[in-house]
Amino acid sequence: MSHYYRLVVSCPDQVGIVARVSSFIAQQGGSITEASQHSDLQTGRFFMRYEILADSLGMSAEALRTAFEPIAQEFTMQWALVDTQQRRRVVLMVSRESHCLVDLLYRWQAGELDCDIVSVISNHEDMRSIAEWYGIPYHHVPVDPDNKQASFAAVQEHIDMARADCVVLARYMQILPPALCQRYAGQVINIHHSFLPSFAGAKPYHQAFERGVKLIGATCHYVTEELDAGPIIEQDIHRVSHCHTPADLVRFGRDVEKAVLARGLRWHLEDRVLIHGNKTVVFS
Repeated sequence: MSHYYRLVVSCPDQVGIVARVSSFIAQQGGSITEASQHSDLQTGRFFMRYEILADSLGMSAEALRTAFEPIAQEFTMQWALVDTQQRRRVVLMVSRESHCLVDLLYRWQAGELDCDIVSVISNHEDMRSIAEWYGIPYHHVPVDPDNKQASFAAVQEHIDMARADCVVLARYMQILPPALCQRYAGQVINIHHSFLPSFAGAKPYHQAFERGVKLIGATCHYVTEELDAGPIIEQDIHRVSHCHTPADLVRFGRDVEKAVLARGLRWHLEDRVLIHGNKTVVFS
């Protein structure tokens, strides 16, 4: 597998950013294999993602970061340089529904997700055999309704011990406390079984059925303190009609959910998602 550096940038928009960055990379002998840019005309913000063939540069990622720092300061950049040889460590969280967990584990084993899935955390024992079949440690952390603080302290300890770079709520049916959301801001990805912002909260397909909708969907988003209101990464839909029952909507929804979550996670792992306030720029 080829070795790349990914340069991801967000900064105030002005003339000359692309020329300055591209010239810098060329001066180092770097070969840009993929380039994406976006100017937000409403906010005056500029976004950029470059993939650079690491072997074309005669320096380490750390040396490249040091060399690039003056340009970052010149343009007041928020930026990161990612070395693709440093694989992200991912923790999956799940309750009792298996479809998203099983799909992610299959894609990971098939090489579709460039990461290390280091553990599964659940408030139930139901998914243990699946996780352990893939050789992944499984941590059962029941959530006591009368003492959720202690339960989520244990969850946080498991995440910290795993040195997680990303946490995926693969149908984890508990609300994370604000402190946990803040601690891992921009690192926790959720799949919501609805086309947000419509039908937030519990049983969205049943809500949709009662409204007689013709489209149902799923939303992959970052988790924030506000329930089901974080920056959206990806969404998709499935057409339904008056002939379909709530059970049909749930069945269709499962297919949409697992596909949307897999795409959202893959784009996150590939540094294609740049958070801007409560919105995202996605270089898919």
